[in-house]
Amino acid sequence: MRYRLYPTTSQTELLTRHCADARYLWNLALEQWNWWQPGRRPAPGYLEQARQLTELRAAQVWVAEGSQMVQQQALRDFDQAKRNFFGGTHHLPTWRIKGKDEGFRIVSLKPEHVRRLNRHWGQVFIPKAGWVRFRWSRPVKGAKSYRVTLKAGQWHIAFAVKPTPIRGPGDGSIMGIDRGVVVPIACSDGTTYAVPGLGSGEARNLKRLQRKLARQKKGSGRRGQTKAHIASLRATEARRRRDAIEKATTHLARRCDFFRI
Repeated sequence: MRYRLYPTTSQTELLTRHCADARYLWNLALEQWNWWQPGRRPAPGYLEQARQLTELRAAQVWVAEGSQMVQQQALRDFDQAKRNFFGGTHHLPTWRIKGKDEGFRIVSLKPEHVRRLNRHWGQVFIPKAGWVRFRWSRPVKGAKSYRVTLKAGQWHIAFAVKPTPIRGPGDGSIMGIDRGVVVPIACSDGTTYAVPGLGSGEARNLKRLQRKLARQKKGSGRRGQTKAHIASLRATEARRRRDAIEKATTHLARRCDFFRI
């Protein structure tokens, strides 16, 4: 369950600090893991790294100023990434890069940490940052943790919620689904679903920005601003497509019991 987050200027600085702490601890754990070679002692696991984190917080003031939960969860995420790699379900953990991998995770979320303000707005409590507003598009029920991410200059919060099973008609019906270019989703019964993208005005603006980017000097500040505007439009397009596909999938799940793609 993903929502748009709207932090204030001071809260943005704290969230950026959380992202930096999580990225630093992840890369530090990865460096320890990469140091291992045959004949050396095994790389430290999560429990040993958590103990080392306690010592690091006592020795370095700038580390102690950060959120301990954010830092611990970065180590736990790395430990889970290692398990996924050895389990054969994911790729090898890689370095996290500033400006690309911006995010952190918070666990032990309590019901009183999320509250609704009005019809369109809600608040979530984030350590060190306090109550941060987010766009209330649907209820938040049963969340135990959440992840905050920054992409294309926009903050988002994703609550980890176990989805409610969608019941089909129960008659064993089967529907074939074909995904194409002109018609994004076409069903065997003749039903089609459109996946929206950018509007005509947004598409023209995107082309204008791309032509502007080609003329600008590499490494300049204005070129960076243009790239950020393009990334924002691309992110908007991706969100619209993702939401449309999710709605179409939910609708189809209620119409039949099995899919054939």
